[in-house]
Amino acid sequence: MKNTITICFANNKGGSGKSTTCSNVGAAMAAAGYRVLLLDGDMQCNLSLALLEEDVVLEYAKSARNLYYGIKEQKDLSDYIISTPYENLDLIPSSTLMSSIEFELFSKWQREFILRKLLKKVKESGTYDFILMDAPPTLGAWVMNLLCASDYLIIPVEASPWGLFGLANMFEFLQTTREMAPDLSLAGIVITKVDERKSYFRQTLESLNNLEDISVFSTLIHVDSNVEWAQDNSKPVVYYRKSSRSAREYNALAQEILATVLKS
Repeated sequence: MKNTITICFANNKGGSGKSTTCSNVGAAMAAAGYRVLLLDGDMQCNLSLALLEEDVVLEYAKSARNLYYGIKEQKDLSDYIISTPYENLDLIPSSTLMSSIEFELFSKWQREFILRKLLKKVKESGTYDFILMDAPPTLGAWVMNLLCASDYLIIPVEASPWGLFGLANMFEFLQTTREMAPDLSLAGIVITKVDERKSYFRQTLESLNNLEDISVFSTLIHVDSNVEWAQDNSKPVVYYRKSSRSAREYNALAQEILATVLKS
């Protein structure tokens, strides 16, 4: 691969599975031999916790070696990359201080493009095939930063009665962002937390498939207790229990995403 491809996982609704999807797709890509950098853009640090023990995540969160300080000081983010226990998989950890990132961005010149600028050397170095970024469940200047720094957006949507809530706002926000970042593409929607016994799963699937010009990934991510056990052990499920249903699904989703973003 010649160019580093950047993908943002975002949805303004909480609980949609953004961090879990981002971490496991990244781990699946890394296991397939691709060099992957994960960027934790959420103050909840869930993406970091998916890869590292809690005490290690808290140590980075309290230090000056996390995404918040890189953005605040507007420094090249190469210096904020840390290794994970997994081959081909690195991380820029987050911090609870990210809760004030909107304030930090408020007075900055061309604030929507700060992250893009700070990732420029990382992307141009050719070290990574993919940068996967986890966004917080909000719509504001920081999420716009994440999207403006991305080549593709993937929207995880929970198969629940409220799963589609706010999706129209997400699409509107995407259109606004595209006015500043016209090369940003919506790779598709991935349906998460699926329980096919429930009628609202079919309603969710039907509603999403009826959206005009919006792709829905064919791989469904089902409810699986192995995901929770993996999270409790600070591991992606694709490493924690390779034979589990969810591990197979995330591997399949990673392949589907690869086929989508590499064809262009």
